[in-house]
Amino acid sequence: MTLSWAPWVYTTLASLAVVFQLGLAIGMPWGSVAMGGKYPGRFPRHVRGAAVVQALILVAFGAIVLTRAELILPNWLEPSTIAVWFVVALGAISVVLNLTTPSKWERRIWGPATIMMLLSSLAVATS
Repeated sequence: MTLSWAPWVYTTLASLAVVFQLGLAIGMPWGSVAMGGKYPGRFPRHVRGAAVVQALILVAFGAIVLTRAELILPNWLEPSTIAVWFVVALGAISVVLNLTTPSKWERRIWGPATIMMLLSSLAVATS
């Protein structure tokens, strides 16, 4: 695979989302921009674990995309050819959820971000 823009776009946006999720987990008042705005302000303690789980999933997805792009973990290249399609599929679901959320700011911020993540992961998957 040749080096391209796609894995870098994906990992940059995923990294920003990881920082955002970890911020929610430590109590940053960004709840109106996540989970449909159900918890405006700080997430309650019982919900903060979900933000950590989402951050870990995003880290794993970034590793899959970078591996499929042949930038890291060469021994995992073969499994990444299948795993990247899970990233694409969940990215498509994420786009739908972020564009249909009741939270205006979630739609404005994460809608475009998830569209770019979907397109870039698809570009990596099909290359």
